[in-house]
Amino acid sequence: RNFRCDCGNSKFKNLQCKLLPEKGKVNSGNKYNDNFYGLYCTCKRPYPDPEDEIPDEMIQCIVCEDWFHGRHLGAVPPESGDFHEMVCQACMNHCHFLWAYASQLAVPALTKVNSLEDEGIVLKVEESEEQKKEIKKEGGAEHQETKEEKQTEQFNEPSTSSGSASLNTFILIQVVAKSEEPFCKLKELQSKQYLKKDTATFWPSNWRSKLCTCEDCLKMYSELEVQFLTDECDTVLAYENKGTSDQETERRDPLMDTLNSMNRVQQVELICEYNDLKTELTDYLRRFADEGTVVKREDIQHFFEEFQSRKRRRTNRMQYYCS
Repeated sequence: RNFRCDCGNSKFKNLQCKLLPEKGKVNSGNKYNDNFYGLYCTCKRPYPDPEDEIPDEMIQCIVCEDWFHGRHLGAVPPESGDFHEMVCQACMNHCHFLWAYASQLAVPALTKVNSLEDEGIVLKVEESEEQKKEIKKEGGAEHQETKEEKQTEQFNEPSTSSGSASLNTFILIQVVAKSEEPFCKLKELQSKQYLKKDTATFWPSNWRSKLCTCEDCLKMYSELEVQFLTDECDTVLAYENKGTSDQETERRDPLMDTLNSMNRVQQVELICEYNDLKTELTDYLRRFADEGTVVKREDIQHFFEEFQSRKRRRTNRMQYYCS
């Protein structure tokens, strides 16, 4: 994603970049990880691996961009058509906030959860009965103290209309301030119970659009260097569509594009001119092939001058009559 060419910088001697002569000595965005040396996955093996006889699919993590064997992800991947992107175990631990989204958005893996000790840790666990009784007891004491404080305030505060008005104004300001607080999807999900596992996660095609983009979350993405997660053009599907579009553009015939932009008469005229040019050029070049001589630039220039001259003579001989 951020890797750039090193030619012409300090890693090469006596070599200058022809595109950017004043290139920096080191590209700070380059990460020379195992992929740079042709090693992949947690097993640090090459691909294809001549010693690996197990047929397996390689899946790329969208965060670190490393490629992993499906059997080394900590969970059996869903069917390839059921998910569009994957985040590996290490990146899920690095981007810990994704576990809150995984409970709602991630595509379930094919593994069965046997126990919480084996598969993960449940966060936001409910209190036990003893804890609930203790909290209830403390809450009752606090309620009693609050009631006594209110009675004292009512006794000390004069009963005036101005006092009631001030109280109502204070409540109104608090309500308005609370309504203006930015809504954070992540905090809402983190307040609920979710499961954190030491496995990779698999995501559907539109999951990135569901990520929170409030000010606090954007700051967190920047600190974790994963701002690209909110970019819909960064997805694997977007890259695949762009590649398909580029291939279709390369296969497109410029002559057919020109024909489609013309009316019927212009199309017929262009096709006739193209056929004449093709026939005359083929006959002209065949003479060189028969004689075994090389076609020079002057020969091609001479051909087109003669072709244009013959075309002008044909056009001048045409007579148009108006009735």
